[in-house]
Amino acid sequence: MANVKQQLDSPALPSLGLSGAVYSQDVQNQNNGILRLFFTKLVNIIGSLIGPSGGKYLNFPYGAFQSVVDQTAASVNTPYAMTLGTLDYANGVTVASNSRITVADAGIWNLQWSGQFTNTDSQIHDVRVWLKINGTSVTGSTGYISIPNSHGGISGHLIAGWNYYVSLNANDYVEIWWETDNTSISIQHFAASGNYPSTASVVATISFVSNLPNQ
Repeated sequence: MANVKQQLDSPALPSLGLSGAVYSQDVQNQNNGILRLFFTKLVNIIGSLIGPSGGKYLNFPYGAFQSVVDQTAASVNTPYAMTLGTLDYANGVTVASNSRITVADAGIWNLQWSGQFTNTDSQIHDVRVWLKINGTSVTGSTGYISIPNSHGGISGHLIAGWNYYVSLNANDYVEIWWETDNTSISIQHFAASGNYPSTASVVATISFVSNLPNQ
């Protein structure tokens, strides 16, 4: 087997010698050796890819982002884009304008998100979350969330999230939007305290699933 590390190297195309007008056994033997070496390397690479750990040699596009600031609603029933100001990991994915998750490759993508909602009011209030692709709302993407009321002087908290499969062309962008029926609702980040680490207000990841059909 080939000595593989982080990535498999494709074998160079074989450079075969020319025998000229007269057949040459030496040139034929040399070419056979070159081809044998090429196909041996190729078989080793294929064997590595289809083996139990073959997936670790594949390089798929992905992105992981979060927000470490509070996100509030200035007005009720008014859409706001969830912002993602912190990059965790990315390969072929960027965030533009602080909210537009932009992909370099066309395909089917799996977008996952979560938000840490807080309610300072004594009544339960609702939040709606949906997607926009290139600024257009995605039909059927809205989810409804009821955020618990404050109790005993402590704000109500709820972390919500789910995933979407979205079809995107190269350089398309997708955004996560939200609105609430009461401005006491916000998406909060929390600093580390006691035995537990900090809390992001929003987390979003996107990973490549497949090429688009017929491409």
